[in-house]
Amino acid sequence: MPRVRKLEVFRVVLPHGRRTDSLLVKLTDQGGMTGWGETVSPAPKAWSRLEESLAALLIGVDWEHPDSVASGDSAVDMACWDLWTRMRGVPLADAIGGTRTSLMATVRLSPDASLESLVTRVNQQVCAGYGHVTLDIRPGWDVEPVRAVRAAYPALTLAVDCGGAYTDRGQLVALDSYGLEVIERPFPVADVYAHASLQDEVAASVAVEVCATADLDDYLTLRAARVLLLRPTGFPSISEARRAHDRAVAAGWDIQCSGGQGAGLARAATVAVASLPGCTLPCDVTQPPRNNQIVTPIVGANAGVIAVPLTQPGLGHSVDESRVRRLARDVFTS
Repeated sequence: MPRVRKLEVFRVVLPHGRRTDSLLVKLTDQGGMTGWGETVSPAPKAWSRLEESLAALLIGVDWEHPDSVASGDSAVDMACWDLWTRMRGVPLADAIGGTRTSLMATVRLSPDASLESLVTRVNQQVCAGYGHVTLDIRPGWDVEPVRAVRAAYPALTLAVDCGGAYTDRGQLVALDSYGLEVIERPFPVADVYAHASLQDEVAASVAVEVCATADLDDYLTLRAARVLLLRPTGFPSISEARRAHDRAVAAGWDIQCSGGQGAGLARAATVAVASLPGCTLPCDVTQPPRNNQIVTPIVGANAGVIAVPLTQPGLGHSVDESRVRRLARDVFTS
């Protein structure tokens, strides 16, 4: 039974890419075993909330399972799962019911300066082994880039991510003639009816990202999509993400796991969740620069395939703690 004797929280700013913040939580039990967790781009008050409540919640408290901690924070929950599974010598993927040993990956490409440059980048990724590409689109950069990529690669499996930027479905319906597999996050997540209307008009599957099973239920009731974009660290706990997975699978939906940001721990948790049987679409952990990661081995794809670590316990990766301390802007210890 775990009993945490020491906890440390680090706020780190990653040096490359979009320079996102992460909160890293390290738990150490009485036997010296450690568990790590990460929240990417934390809410403004997350630091003070953890500093005020985390010690009382964890220090010297016996708990039998990560769900019994009920911290409401994804980094704390992840650290509890990592510690709990390491103590038992089992991989996180295995502990939550994962069945896959490897995952197909998608590569995400942001808008470019020109169509020619975009097609060149797609070519580079196809040559690197990717058979699935996700294009980030926005109003004004949508039909033309999709048309250009499809003309260059008629057989490529292609998806688009709208980032919730659209208010009208006209351009999105026009995209359907280019054989898209998925249209991700077309509208603001609260507009369930807009998603339902689009799904009725297109052959592509509409994908919605939610962070609570109650929100997912609204989409299931209206049949407003056919894909759940599952970002594990967007949920307060891994078990809550698993419940969303189970509900989507029961409704006949496909699932794509996404979690390309952060220092590596959140990405590792994404891979573990993506090993669940219902996660049928390529996993997205291909974003920021690999030299942002503080874990070994780094989390990423090789020739379009992501390995699920099933020979190491917990998240399956070791943490470069000296690098964490160098990157840390704030630290507190209890």
